Amino acid sequence: MSEQQAPRRIGYLGPAGTFTQQALRRLYPDAEETWAAPGVEAALDGLRSGEVDRAVVPFENSIEGGVSSTLDQLIHGLPLVITRETHIAVEFALVVREGTTREDIRRVSTHPVAMAQTREWVARNLPGVELIPESSTARAAALVGAEVYDAAISAALAAEVHGLVVLEDGIADHRGAVTRFVELARGDVPPPPPTGADTTTMVAFIRDNRPGALLELLEQFAVRDIDLFRLESRPTGQGIGKYCFTIEAVGHIAEPRLAEALVGLKRTCAQVRFLGSYPRADGVVQPVADEAGPTAYREAQDWVTRLQGRA
Repeated sequence: MSEQQAPRRIGYLGPAGTFTQQALRRLYPDAEETWAAPGVEAALDGLRSGEVDRAVVPFENSIEGGVSSTLDQLIHGLPLVITRETHIAVEFALVVREGTTREDIRRVSTHPVAMAQTREWVARNLPGVELIPESSTARAAALVGAEVYDAAISAALAAEVHGLVVLEDGIADHRGAVTRFVELARGDVPPPPPTGADTTTMVAFIRDNRPGALLELLEQFAVRDIDLFRLESRPTGQGIGKYCFTIEAVGHIAEPRLAEALVGLKRTCAQVRFLGSYPRADGVVQPVADEAGPTAYREAQDWVTRLQGRA
């Protein structure tokens, strides 16, 4: 499948009207066939089975951190890889049926995460309303359309999808929240070419829980001048105290320094799962020291090859 050719069918975390659908539209403005999966697990199961060619799911939030449901699905099961990412500003809206005013609102519904991020606004602007949790912001909006609730806190897109109107926009307590979404493919899809502004994501399973084990893992990157911008422990599901680490590094597997770090991880860890090298959504290029660049690695390898030839 070429970079220009859109996948035949794209799955995403549904229902329609979520921030994930907004991310999908940004990645594929002209997508014709999409599937709103009922959950992250369903979306990735559909990808693994071939029901969809790509899947778009949330990966990290600037306030809440890593999305556990996505991380856990990537740690286990048939391998998948990240091929692209995009960042979506989390801007909540108060959506209602046409003609509804603030004074009409008695019951407001939203997802618990959105509820936590808008609680102060609701207390100031809608005192005394009943806040009711739902499985997603988009479902809350759909139930407003069905006249179950008077209003929902959701993405503005949900109003468009469910025939509602935006009564108030930008109602989050903390401005500037961003969610990072990733596009996933099956594990046999090769990484896109390096751009100079890339991320490599992986999961490392430490062989033995012993003093210095994590330091040994981190040294694989430190000695090669590789910046890690996210390191998170996750339970493996094999018992208390059994953890793996999701790691995000600046760079691409095509770079000698990062390839060598992966060799070191593979050699010292019980298991390493490569989750992809792909362009950064922000396009930020991080300078690499001369001694960690490809020229230095090539010259060092040539020197060792010459020494080996003397043996």
